[in-house]
Amino acid sequence: MQEKIIIVGAGFAGLHLAKQLQNTHNEVMLIDKHNYHQFQPLFYQVATARIEPSSISFPLRKVFQRSRNISIRIAEVQHIDSAQQTLHTNIGPFNYTRLIIATGCTTNFFGNKAIEAYAFPMKSTPEALTLRNRILSNFEKALSAAPEEMEGIMNIVVVGGGPTGVELAGSLAEMKTKILPKDYPDMDFSRLNIFLLEGSNTLLGPMSEVSRRKAKEYLEALGVKVCLQTLVEAYDGHTISLKGNGTIVSDNLIWAAGVSGNLIKGLEKATIQRGNRIVVDRYNKVVGYDNIFAVGDIAFMETPLYPNGHPQVANVAINQGKLLAQNIKKYPDRPNSWKMFEYKDPGSMATVGKRKAVVDLPSFSFQGRMAWFTWMFLHLMLILSVRNKLFIFINWAISYFTNDTTLRLILHPSRRQVELLDNQPE
Repeated sequence: MQEKIIIVGAGFAGLHLAKQLQNTHNEVMLIDKHNYHQFQPLFYQVATARIEPSSISFPLRKVFQRSRNISIRIAEVQHIDSAQQTLHTNIGPFNYTRLIIATGCTTNFFGNKAIEAYAFPMKSTPEALTLRNRILSNFEKALSAAPEEMEGIMNIVVVGGGPTGVELAGSLAEMKTKILPKDYPDMDFSRLNIFLLEGSNTLLGPMSEVSRRKAKEYLEALGVKVCLQTLVEAYDGHTISLKGNGTIVSDNLIWAAGVSGNLIKGLEKATIQRGNRIVVDRYNKVVGYDNIFAVGDIAFMETPLYPNGHPQVANVAINQGKLLAQNIKKYPDRPNSWKMFEYKDPGSMATVGKRKAVVDLPSFSFQGRMAWFTWMFLHLMLILSVRNKLFIFINWAISYFTNDTTLRLILHPSRRQVELLDNQPE
């Protein structure tokens, strides 16, 4: 029997799920608000002008050009009507026999509206590009700024000591020492301060003690001011208020402190777990529903090995998407024959700067040059197209040998584009 399968979200989970279901007898619709897949682990390199956004963004229609059963719709999902098996979007309703939610996560500001209003998140390609524009425009502004404005301009604050925060802080520190002095020879970059604030007592919390310690050493050697057990309470666009009455003057607060699930209205509240994750069983079926599934970062699955849910990383999302597709293909009418999801952690890693990275494998850890090359190789292999792999490799090679890039373009939308966006109907 032909099924109408709707996949919401073209992240790692949704994309690999759809790829596994292509050219089957099922009718599959992939819905996303963007017409491209985004490679999130390299957002920080877009933000620091190391690679172009097109290198890590892949047009969905290009990916599925040869798929006879995959249709793409660019739409904002509004709500689910599970009784009628209908998904409502801003371009109309779509009926389904199976609905798969793969909407991933967004930045979690923990309910602080002021921080949300003024801080810079980095959870999408447009946000990474906006941050790149901000960072580069910041130094153009510094050339003509009044003395009293310079402290705010020359303090860049990254909040969050996970891989994103660590990698971004390290990349900014390398810009400070190796790139910006050549672009702005008339500026004193000894005044540029890069802060990394983390609320816990360590960076890279899930990693091994040796990797956490080494990452901190690498950052401090690059000149990053690492502040542990430091919480941000408020931000007005110029002054960061810290818990305990401390303050940092900065016009540039980058928020990488947490994530929250991108929920779709219409599911029962009982299915929503902490962090706005959807509770699923071992087959990724949403608890309480027979034909609605959730995969990837949005899914909360308890297993003996992961009683608090799986880590929200690409490898989990990819494997959940692939297994669900295999179950649907092999046993569409026999769910009792489905294979349960079991995650074997292959390890974790983070890069801090040139020849500086930390890698934890199940049996051992290593750091330094070899870890850095390992990080580069594995991330390059995850890039979808050969063309993009080649472009990224060339950019990395140029940067390695010259300590420079040629991608520092400030690309703001035109006034007409802003007017058109402002006039879009809600």
